[in-house]
Amino acid sequence: MILETIKTTGLSHLSYLVGAGGKAAVIDPRRDCEIYLEHARAQGLEITHILETHRNEDLVSGSPLLAAMTGARVLHGPNPERPVVFAETAREGDSIDIGQLRIEVIETPGHTDDHLAYAVHDTAYPDGAVGVFTGDALFIGDVGRTDFYPDRKREVAGLLYDSLQKLLALGDQAIVYPAHGAGSVCGSGMAEREFSTIGHERRNNPRLQFETRDDFIAFKIAEHHYQPPYFRLMERLNMDGADPAPRVLRPKVLSLGELHEAQCDHVIDVRDPLAFASGHLAGAMSLPTGMISAFAGWFIGEEHRIGLVASDEAQLNAAMEHLARIGLDRIAGGFVGVVPAAANGADMRAIPTVQTETVERRLAQAGEDWTLLDVRDADERASGAIEGSQHLYVGHLNEGWRDLDPDRHYTVMCASGMRATVAAGWLASRGFDRLDIYLGSMGAWSHAHG
Repeated sequence: MILETIKTTGLSHLSYLVGAGGKAAVIDPRRDCEIYLEHARAQGLEITHILETHRNEDLVSGSPLLAAMTGARVLHGPNPERPVVFAETAREGDSIDIGQLRIEVIETPGHTDDHLAYAVHDTAYPDGAVGVFTGDALFIGDVGRTDFYPDRKREVAGLLYDSLQKLLALGDQAIVYPAHGAGSVCGSGMAEREFSTIGHERRNNPRLQFETRDDFIAFKIAEHHYQPPYFRLMERLNMDGADPAPRVLRPKVLSLGELHEAQCDHVIDVRDPLAFASGHLAGAMSLPTGMISAFAGWFIGEEHRIGLVASDEAQLNAAMEHLARIGLDRIAGGFVGVVPAAANGADMRAIPTVQTETVERRLAQAGEDWTLLDVRDADERASGAIEGSQHLYVGHLNEGWRDLDPDRHYTVMCASGMRATVAAGWLASRGFDRLDIYLGSMGAWSHAHG
């Protein structure tokens, strides 16, 4: 048996190549899917099956594209929102033979109605499942979110509970292979590791410790999750099938003049937040490379033309990869060289940073012309907030900026200052010019105030 994990950074997406006897299956492939062919060929395997655990909301599936390359069958669960045009329907009890491996289909609705898990059995050792691909039903240290059907909250939370019992019944020996690791928008409590067993999760996963089904349901319906607008795009592409990613995931390098002539809807500065705050091109927004997967889909639409600004070409390439994986690939090109541009008289802007002493003084003065704007998520805010601050989640600034006063002075804060820079950069790109960023943000405040 050969099993390889292919990790997609940024999205914290985990996909898998599993093979035996010269055959292989791929579980939950990403859009830029040549990597699975490369890994299969290196192992002497032919990809015969592509197994989807569910209709992904946070990335573009590569299943129809990989199927076109290999002739493999794509299997997807029953009860999708509408037909998944590139897939066959797999149901509870179906099985797939890959050499000596038998992969059994388990219907595990709750996260989505069409969710499946795939239990792997080695027929040479028939004593229980070797492992299970759990998709977004069971993570390491967490379980799937159940907020995609708001009119059926109790029902789908109960469905997930029942699905988890099916997974636990596979036995403590089974290795858990989830579709996401820590940092994914699909869960907030995942452990900082990508391996576990059913037995370890049974004993240690906090979401599996509820005494009753009703207790689990009550917890799940009280959870708070955010759904960025691009989730709807992902759902459509993952039922209708997406176009291939650009063959070369390297944007054209543009001069500053060419960047201006490209007439982009958004110019995204993907450099480090402090570099952006120190000096950036007028009109640019801040979205560091590592934060693109989490936040680009809040601010950028499928139809928008994008220009990139980076420290070097490697950073440009990484940014384009992250954008393409969530279906945002109308990229005009990228510019490298902010510092030389500034020296040559380019129109530049900066956003000052302030520290705790300044924030304390402004709060004490309670000026009518100043607001401390907290852009953390609701759960963070509930666990501790600075009295006198206003809350508006960073993602909700995509429209919420219209309700703010562009003539007012805002100090933007989050947990550390990273998301605050994204928020301040977005506001600056919308014409706000009385902004600063609380450096260290809630972390610095907590340190100063015990």
